[in-house]
Amino acid sequence: MDRYVARRERLLTSSRPLPDVNVVAAQGSWLHCADGSRLLDGSSGLLCTSVGQSSPKVLARIEQQFHRYSFGSAAVVQPHIQMELMDRLCRLVGRPEDSVALLTCGTIGVEVAVGLARNISRARGGKRRGDILTSDLSYHGNSALTLALAGNHARRPRPEDALGLGPAFSAPYPPTHRHTNGSCDASCADEVAEAIDIRGAENVAAVLLEPVNGTTGGAYVPPEGYLRRVSEICREREVLVIHDEVLTGLWRTGTPLASDHWDGAKPDLCILSKGLGAGYTSVAAVLVSPELAPLLRHADAGPLPAMGTMAAHPLQAAACLGVLDELESLDFAAFTARGARLGKALRALADRDPVRDVRGLGHLYGIEVEPGLLWPLMKEAELREVFLYPFSGAGRPRSEGLVVAPPLTSTDEDIDFLTAALFDAVTALSQDG
Repeated sequence: MDRYVARRERLLTSSRPLPDVNVVAAQGSWLHCADGSRLLDGSSGLLCTSVGQSSPKVLARIEQQFHRYSFGSAAVVQPHIQMELMDRLCRLVGRPEDSVALLTCGTIGVEVAVGLARNISRARGGKRRGDILTSDLSYHGNSALTLALAGNHARRPRPEDALGLGPAFSAPYPPTHRHTNGSCDASCADEVAEAIDIRGAENVAAVLLEPVNGTTGGAYVPPEGYLRRVSEICREREVLVIHDEVLTGLWRTGTPLASDHWDGAKPDLCILSKGLGAGYTSVAAVLVSPELAPLLRHADAGPLPAMGTMAAHPLQAAACLGVLDELESLDFAAFTARGARLGKALRALADRDPVRDVRGLGHLYGIEVEPGLLWPLMKEAELREVFLYPFSGAGRPRSEGLVVAPPLTSTDEDIDFLTAALFDAVTALSQDG
């Protein structure tokens, strides 16, 4: 066995049925390989490198903080840089008075959001339990709790290991929520109401949603009015709404938060992660509305959830401020135009074999292909110097395809290269078939 392969097998990380890429440098949207070739990162790494690689703005922020101090617990050292990040982040996403928990990754962000929602529910009174309800097409992280709660088929634990948990209602997308007319609308939210009522509203702390579906189904967009109706249903029953924007937050879908696309969809708690750290640091932020945050200091709420030694880390906060520097320097008119250009080019693939569907918005799209053709299409794309991220898990048989989510700082030329390579890859696969 090749020595690299033998060593690689000892490293317990995810893998794929294609060769590893030997990257020696990266700049912006491009990865440069040891053999002199290059790859356009068409999925922002694992949908996180939203402002590209080797950002001088991020580096400057990290260096500045490094020479001040590299670690200081926010419980001991005055958290000036963490509060700077809190204020700026909340302002940018249109929630300027929110309270914020800064954490180490998206999974921990979801766990802490669950804990905060339970504490708020207890402080408001009348809750006997703190159940959290999710959909059958959801993905909320990699811990034992979040995997058991959510509906990602590929990652769910075995039934005997699922802690008695599981998704409570159907997602409003045809592959899992079948209607006689083959479409979904705002009335699909009635299943959320039914799920709460079956458990008893006194037992439900929150409904946890991805406002735009991520990598389980591949960028499904909810029907008009659905998120608003979910919020109304939850308010009527004194159940909180948590939006998991780990993947979609900070302009990935074209707006600061994905929920901004719809009136009346603002959640009580919001979780950000990938687009905040942008691949430079592992981070999450849980935002809590100003109407509810004071309840967390109430005697009946109990202690705040444990957030970890590295939570609210000063170097982490510095890197995130550099990411926000990059985002605020975007020409948003040009950025919006590039997102529209990307969507138009990708939708032109929808009527070409073996593509079954193209969906999404902003800089987040899913290209669904016929079963069995995901990895061949990815290989064809990489032969044309484009890396993309796979998705699978919706419906039966389970759908599969590629997530197209280039860095938000991509140029017009990058977008043109990406879409041309995809067009050629789909054509080559069609001809091979």
